[in-house]
Amino acid sequence: MTLQAVKTLDPVTVEIIRNALTSAADDMNATLIRSAYSPIIYEGGDCVVALLDPEHRVLGQSAGLPLFLGNLETCSLAVEEKYGREVWKDGDIWVLNDSYLGGTHLNDVTIFAPIFDDGAVVGFAATRAHWMDMGSKDVGGSMDSIDIFQEGFRMGPVKLLEAGVETSVVDLIRTNVRFPYQTIGDMHAMIAALRMGKTRITELVRRFGLEQLNAARDEIFRQTEVIEREAVRSIPDGVYKAEGVLDNDGINLDMPIPIKLTITVAGDTIDFDVRDSSDQTVGPVNCGIAQAVSGLRVGYKLLISPHSNSNGGSFRPMTTQVREGSVLGAMAPAPCQWYFSHLGLLIDLVSKAMAVAMPERVTAASHGDSMIITTAGFDPRFGRNFVTMEATLGGWGAWGGSDGESAMINNVNGSLKDLPIEMLETRYPFRINEYSFRPNSGGQGQWRGGNGVVREYEFLADCAVGLWFERSISPAWGLFGGSDAQGPEVVINPGRTDEFATLKANARKVKAGDIVRLAVGGGGGFGDVSKRSRKDITNDIDNGYITEDFARSHYGY
Repeated sequence: MTLQAVKTLDPVTVEIIRNALTSAADDMNATLIRSAYSPIIYEGGDCVVALLDPEHRVLGQSAGLPLFLGNLETCSLAVEEKYGREVWKDGDIWVLNDSYLGGTHLNDVTIFAPIFDDGAVVGFAATRAHWMDMGSKDVGGSMDSIDIFQEGFRMGPVKLLEAGVETSVVDLIRTNVRFPYQTIGDMHAMIAALRMGKTRITELVRRFGLEQLNAARDEIFRQTEVIEREAVRSIPDGVYKAEGVLDNDGINLDMPIPIKLTITVAGDTIDFDVRDSSDQTVGPVNCGIAQAVSGLRVGYKLLISPHSNSNGGSFRPMTTQVREGSVLGAMAPAPCQWYFSHLGLLIDLVSKAMAVAMPERVTAASHGDSMIITTAGFDPRFGRNFVTMEATLGGWGAWGGSDGESAMINNVNGSLKDLPIEMLETRYPFRINEYSFRPNSGGQGQWRGGNGVVREYEFLADCAVGLWFERSISPAWGLFGGSDAQGPEVVINPGRTDEFATLKANARKVKAGDIVRLAVGGGGGFGDVSKRSRKDITNDIDNGYITEDFARSHYGY
């Protein structure tokens, strides 16, 4: 394949435009976060934005959730495929949250709009954010849904605004969610982000002209493709395989769910095949094909091409094979509420499969899941209902040259931030009694896996708690002689006569004074355990990463 550069384009201008597009996406994301009404967005950053060209290729995407990497364009493409190119009108804004089109759960709502200049579409602005409630059978989302209809209000693609005026869809949203004030506030924050994207693209068109802007785009895509193909070409040709299992689907608790990955490298092309993975499940661990592709892209970028920005040239060497009707290619009416568990596993499997070909680049497995706790109920302090959802931190895997990091968000969530304890205790009727590293939870090795955390909640009012903790059957594995990590544990009312251990629970009732104690798993170890230095072991003990008893039993200290 011959890749011809654009001869007449000034390389300095290309770099200015490249960075301007990335900055424009960052401006959109900042607008959304500053304007949002929900803590999960303005504190946690559970959102992402992108600018697309007229062919729906990524021009710039903000730092945010890697889980949505190269995924927002599926929404605008879905509109065009359904209604034709002529459907785009200036001033229209569209919304979509269909799990089988966008790939995620119904709470992840995508709002997007065409950008016009001189009567022609010059691109698209897109935003996605988590809305706290979509009218599911349980507040905020269900851990035991068995079809999409139990998971809430499903839209799209439909017009949210037409010629700048709100349509009846806005009122449908308002009447189908439990927290309309908050939800509509987040909707307007997303619209504000779209308008920021339109402003930035219009400024670039005015400054450089559409012809030069498009030429720079083509050169950026070309350069990115060259970098990506060189990265793939450096990998030995071959077929590489790995597999793992999820604990269960939340309904059939004794039925692990196999996820199988085959990677084929041939020259400057790489194919990811997950067709041998489990059929779609009764419980809500399914995702649409678009999200499986996005998860595979994250695995690819983390391992093979982590240093280049993502744009329309990023994934040209990469192909994906996903089977319709599988857990990674769900079809209606499969439930999709906790769609990300197998994607975290899948990202770890990319590294596991490629370990033999890229031993200097791979890492041991991470804790691998968002480890979700949701709380809903009535707060007597303020006289109102509430819902909150938190991802809990865990350990990342070690690699050749470094211990794994402790207390990190899982790799699908990227820059998602830990919600501050001060904010949680102010807004919601519970107290965080403990938040600490979980000693000994990382796998042993020449380089130690990172530790998970312990987080203990004491409830100050009667509430309903949801739990979605994964990877206990297949905890973070070690590589090249490293040991596996500890998996997660959750105990309700530890040490009391009503103590109860579980990893998944749906709207479980807790009373004022009850305790929920979360313990998240660590990351896998890397390299021969016997090669860990005594100095490193002593340092681990001094810093509380491991106990002296653990050091004696696992390292012969």
